[in-house]
Amino acid sequence: MQNKDINFEEAMARLEKITQELAREGITLEESLSLYEEGVALARECNQRLEDTERRIKILQVSDSGEITEEDFSEK
Repeated sequence: MQNKDINFEEAMARLEKITQELAREGITLEESLSLYEEGVALARECNQRLEDTERRIKILQVSDSGEITEEDFSEK
């Protein structure tokens, strides 16, 4: 599965499923490693998407004169 082909919500749902699969009895070492690797890749992708989104978020402020300005979310 290519991580960039799914949206954030799908990636989070897949991470939840991976967690459940890793907790089940009878899972082989090879299966565990494969799931772990997929989970790490998904977690990194989700984290990157969150960081990118945070950078894009802007708070619009209207001054007393009616002028609209943008301010970075991270400065708040």
